[in-house]
Amino acid sequence: MVAGQKSAREDKNMARYTDAKCRLCRREGMKLFLKGTRCYSPKCPIDRKGAVPPGQHGYKRTRGLSEYGTQLREKQKAKRLYGLQERQFRNYFEKALGAIGNTGEKFLQLLERRLDNVVLRGGLVASRTAARQLITHGFCLVNNKRVSIPSYQIKKDDLITLNEKGLKLDIVKENLKAELNLPAWLKRKAVVLKVDRLPVRDDIVEDINETLIIEFYSR
Repeated sequence: MVAGQKSAREDKNMARYTDAKCRLCRREGMKLFLKGTRCYSPKCPIDRKGAVPPGQHGYKRTRGLSEYGTQLREKQKAKRLYGLQERQFRNYFEKALGAIGNTGEKFLQLLERRLDNVVLRGGLVASRTAARQLITHGFCLVNNKRVSIPSYQIKKDDLITLNEKGLKLDIVKENLKAELNLPAWLKRKAVVLKVDRLPVRDDIVEDINETLIIEFYSR
């Protein structure tokens, strides 16, 4: 199978991925924390087996990646970290390409400004999946108005919180008790998040090489 066919197959599968999320971590060779930022299970395959690709032939895949393969894997890793489908991910790249400034930084900024990401970064939930569920079920408020679109782009000085029903959810109450580790661009008082400023490249904690992603889409 040629590389292009492999990419198309992976993108198609990601649209309706129903298999174990740990397989995605193994495929990318690192912990993606798709089940939550505090997911440290003793059964984690990365800890037990190392960065071995999934499948019965995973241990035999020792051949080095081509330049295209390296770019593809970086793109897939970032896309899975933010839980996006290919069309969504590509659209962010196109917007960043047309924006004024550094394309890579604008690209990551658009991803960070997603409402589901802000709810996660603000410590209201432990995963982007949980954040999207809260938002689509109408529990999230932006400037006291209900917003049910996970991709909603927050702006400077926006206030984000959950409504009364959302704050009563066990998953939220449990997470609010955890140690708070806010990024520098967010502030939180009680259960209200404030976007103090827009995120910059240094605020991104994940190991993402945006240059490889730009090169992949610029081919």
